[in-house]
Amino acid sequence: MRKTNIVLSVALTAVCLLPWNATALNSSKYMRAFASDSFSPNQIENLLVKSLMEIVHGQVQNALETTEQLIRTAPNFKLAYLVRGDLLMSRAHQFSSFGGSSRVNEAAITDFREEARKRIDHFIAQQNVRGLPEPLWQVDASIEHIAVVDAQKSRLYLYKNDVGQPNLIADFYVTLGKNGVGKNIKGDKRTPIGVYMAGTRIQQKLPDFYGSAAYPLDYPNEWDAHQRKTGSGIWIHGTPSNTYSRPPLDSDGCIVMANQELKALAPILQNGNTLVIVSENLEWVDAQQKLEEKESLTAEINAWEKDWESRNTKQYLTHYSQRFFSQTTNLNGWAEHKRKVQAATSKIQVDLSNISIVRYPNNQELMADVRFEQHYQSDAIASKVSKQQYWVKENSTWKILYEGS
Repeated sequence: MRKTNIVLSVALTAVCLLPWNATALNSSKYMRAFASDSFSPNQIENLLVKSLMEIVHGQVQNALETTEQLIRTAPNFKLAYLVRGDLLMSRAHQFSSFGGSSRVNEAAITDFREEARKRIDHFIAQQNVRGLPEPLWQVDASIEHIAVVDAQKSRLYLYKNDVGQPNLIADFYVTLGKNGVGKNIKGDKRTPIGVYMAGTRIQQKLPDFYGSAAYPLDYPNEWDAHQRKTGSGIWIHGTPSNTYSRPPLDSDGCIVMANQELKALAPILQNGNTLVIVSENLEWVDAQQKLEEKESLTAEINAWEKDWESRNTKQYLTHYSQRFFSQTTNLNGWAEHKRKVQAATSKIQVDLSNISIVRYPNNQELMADVRFEQHYQSDAIASKVSKQQYWVKENSTWKILYEGS
């Protein structure tokens, strides 16, 4: 009878904790995943998910032992203490609801429940084969690593760029802005959506709140600024020393990671050349699915380059949107400047290299962030600069919306 009561209490814990039908997880394939050394390099998250799966399967003692191991490994993991407390109360027939063993308020209980859900959702999702994040159309080998954040899943996926082929090497639970994503104004407590570069570690001593390190993103980028978005200080940073992880929506707009995981990323982030893409709801596709749009844009980039070299200024300017902007001028100013330059030269050679193309996430119209090295030579000057363009799809044709160094 006592065993029945314990199982019933644990089942109630599972129902309160997990927003899906717990019986859907009652499959041996999920438990077998933990027997594989290749499951995940994140031991702490593995232990948490394993304990929750053991709860679903009614393995009370196993769940307690796993939770104890988790607490020994991460003694500042508050969610782990909550789960252990509920398990102990279940054994004593005192279970009432998830978090009933804790003195924290209902809002905090909701946060803990949501974090547990995000982590176990990720565990289930990774049992299925996925392709690449849809925005990664083409990444040049000069960019060694790419971090892609799926805000809906509270997940950061880290890719190593192997000669233009992104390969997933790790993924991490992250905390984002209290009010979600889509930053517009200073103080809105939202994480920006877009394409950014992570800078090197901030050297000044920061309060413990920011954890072991902080790496700034270049928000606002040119597209953000053009839309008159405000605010600054969007960082990838760690957690306070007494906290392993924070709830999914709990930052002022930054991307927050557990200190242990951020330290593992330090050698990568420190080079200041990590591309960071923040998407509201990431799509996963195979290479063939994104090939058509990428090829059409590549063809337009090549045509723009050839028309520039030909000194046919009229044709060259057809590649620019009527809404074009640069750091200093609009289309009229840009066109006037180019006509003067072209008229003063008799020969031009333009070579593009190290081209990266990233589809800009969650934009109202199809837009791509294009970055490359530009080698320019005329009878007057020779130069090499890093360039960035935003190309936008207008009436089925790609046009340059922004260009700058």
